[in-house]
Amino acid sequence: MIHAAVNLLWCAHGRVGGSEEYLVRQLTGLADVATDITCELHLANRLADAHPTLARHQLAITRLDVDRRAVRIPAEHTTLALATRGADLVHHGGGTAPLWGRAPRVVTVHDLQYLRLPQYFSRARLTYLRAMMGQSIRRATVITTPTAHVAATVTEAFDIDPERIVVVPHGVPAAEVSDADIAESRRTHLGDTDGRLVVLPAITHPHKGHLRMIAAFSRWSRADDRLVLIGGAGAAEERVTAAISASGIADRISRPGRVSEHERDTLIAAADIVALPSEEEGFGAPVVEAMAAGTAVVVSDIPALIEVAAGAAAIATDSDNGLVEALDEAIADRTRLEAAGRERAGRYTTEASGRALASAYRRAVGREDPS
Repeated sequence: MIHAAVNLLWCAHGRVGGSEEYLVRQLTGLADVATDITCELHLANRLADAHPTLARHQLAITRLDVDRRAVRIPAEHTTLALATRGADLVHHGGGTAPLWGRAPRVVTVHDLQYLRLPQYFSRARLTYLRAMMGQSIRRATVITTPTAHVAATVTEAFDIDPERIVVVPHGVPAAEVSDADIAESRRTHLGDTDGRLVVLPAITHPHKGHLRMIAAFSRWSRADDRLVLIGGAGAAEERVTAAISASGIADRISRPGRVSEHERDTLIAAADIVALPSEEEGFGAPVVEAMAAGTAVVVSDIPALIEVAAGAAAIATDSDNGLVEALDEAIADRTRLEAAGRERAGRYTTEASGRALASAYRRAVGREDPS
């Protein structure tokens, strides 16, 4: 039996974007497929409350306010280090790891956005990542990444042997959305019109492409079309709000903000197009969520999204009209994209994600995967 301690103290519920669901879903999948692995999850109470499926593992809930980085970082180096001394391995899910600890380490690197787009990071955050990411990756026994693209960037940036990296893809559970839910969502956003519904599901961080989406939608849309932006408020929130006001089509753009999982799944299934025009992604889970729902997808021309979509999405080039042209393509080629997307999404299950994570854990402690 392998006993893994999993550091989720970094995972501030609702503030870390898709990496929260990524870890939660793979740990759920792990519980389904790995009878030889037990996990103790170290996390904050808000995260535990938000994801009841995590209780399938043993939970060590801290009383500290680890949503504050000034509290979390010292806690990782003291109380967490002491609490995990008896583990066979420690999995640090947030890309960085404490400076000490004897157990084999698995470190998850979601992306290396701070290297490519440093302008989107505060000086303090950038200084911390530059100091910690390299040493965390080099000292890891095994590194996990969500895509082969991120694995390649880690190998290149830090001169890491690719054999030390395990790709653990996102696992997307089947959404429970009824036809009645979908019809009601379309009525809510489109009324009784024949308009087209476009959804961008992402927190308003600068790299997510909201400004580009608003500009393209203003040129592409007809009077009855609607753009729905779902996701929490990020660092670009004020700029997104200002762009909507200045677009001349504010009445066609809806901002529900962060919504429940059911409402998110319903909107994705109800949409004619789900768009993810990001400048950088490590994976892009909404792409798979949309494909699984049978919704046509538009993605930007970046490696991770192209890897995940694998021909089942319309690609928006970085030209001035690239996103408009991709929206047109998604409508014109909708039947093929929907069919190809459903087939592609079948590869990204929570079970597949859990098996890949189990493989990483076994490799970290020198065990063979069961045949």
